[in-house]
Amino acid sequence: MKSEPTVFSFDDLKARPGRTDHWEGVRNYQARNYMRQMKKGDQVLFYHSNCDTPGIVGIAEVVRESYPDHTSWDTSSRYYDPKSSPMNPRWFMVDVRWKKAFAKVITLSQLRAVPELGQMKVLQKGQRLSVMPVTREEFETVAERG
Repeated sequence: MKSEPTVFSFDDLKARPGRTDHWEGVRNYQARNYMRQMKKGDQVLFYHSNCDTPGIVGIAEVVRESYPDHTSWDTSSRYYDPKSSPMNPRWFMVDVRWKKAFAKVITLSQLRAVPELGQMKVLQKGQRLSVMPVTREEFETVAERG
C-alpha cells in the first residue's frame, strides 16, 4: 500500500487509536480490486511515495476485510463520487494496523538491486497504483531487509 507521507504517513497510522485506520480514497478500479482480495491477517508493505526518499518504511496488517468506502458518498469528502451510494457502492476500503517500522527506508534503487524482486509490480514501469499485490516470496525478501 502506497501513500504520500504528507497526506498519510506510516507514523500517522501508528498514532491512530489502536494503531489502526481505514484505507479510504482508492479511486482506481484495478487498485480497488486488489484491495478487495485482501484478507484479515494479510501483511502489507507500507510504501511512502512522492517524497524525498520514496520507499518501503514498514509493515502493517489487514484487520478488517473490504467494505464500502463511505467517503465516496459524502459530498464534503475529497473522495466523493456522485456515482457511488450506500445502496450501490462503487469503492471499498480495508482497515489496517501498524505492525513494524523498518530501521531505514528500503528505497526503489535498493529494491531494484535484489534479483529476486525483478518481477515485483512496484518496480515495473507504469505500475504506480496505491494498492498492488506482492507475492509471499517478495514480501519475505523485503521484510528480511527491514
